[in-house]
Amino acid sequence: MEVSSFFSAENIIETENMHKICVVEDEKSIGEIVQFNLELEGYEVKLIDNGGVARSLFENDIPFDLIILDVMLPIVNGVDLCKQIRTKSKVPILFLSAKGTTTDRIEGLKAGGNDYLPKPFDLEELLLRVAALVGLNEPELIKEVSIGQKTVNFKTYNVTNNSTQEIETLSKKEIALIQLFLEKEGEVVSRDEILDRLWGENQFPTTRTIDNYILNFRKMFEEDPKNPKFFHSIRGVGYKFVK
Repeated sequence: MEVSSFFSAENIIETENMHKICVVEDEKSIGEIVQFNLELEGYEVKLIDNGGVARSLFENDIPFDLIILDVMLPIVNGVDLCKQIRTKSKVPILFLSAKGTTTDRIEGLKAGGNDYLPKPFDLEELLLRVAALVGLNEPELIKEVSIGQKTVNFKTYNVTNNSTQEIETLSKKEIALIQLFLEKEGEVVSRDEILDRLWGENQFPTTRTIDNYILNFRKMFEEDPKNPKFFHSIRGVGYKFVK
């Protein structure tokens, strides 16, 4: 397979909130090249070489911004994995396949795929398609949000009291956590999902860290922190935010 790699330093993009991509590809050489170049572009990549392993992973939360699926995989094929993912998530899916006929592409798209790239492919084209698909999963940018009697500004990190105009400042992690709660408003968000989304796999804070963030939010936004209206604890699971 002919693919070109981008090894120059200028292609390395540092991002604070790295997009997460899952690549399911059983051809080791292709999978490693795709993973390496995606990481050079600033993405966090999880590589899986077996459809059965991927099926088990996708039974739980799917904390990825994009999934790249080879069609022909051992144990469970890519089309069936796509159907499984679509029962619980709208995450963008890009198929890679040596089967490039119109019928095969239609089958992949009908299963819920967003795009289909036949092998052999040009790596630069893959990266462009990835960038476009990751954009599909971007939440609508919100400049500010009101929580109770206070307004959070996501550009300045300031929290303004609407009555007194007093200003407090949040950390980057606190801002990211509020944005996650807005994205999942009304849903129960597990502590594990929060840890994975905000810290990633290479950092190891405890769930108590999240509990402390929530306590601070209650002190800041709730009229009665002991009887919260916005930041609710779900015993044994995590938290639910209701605006």
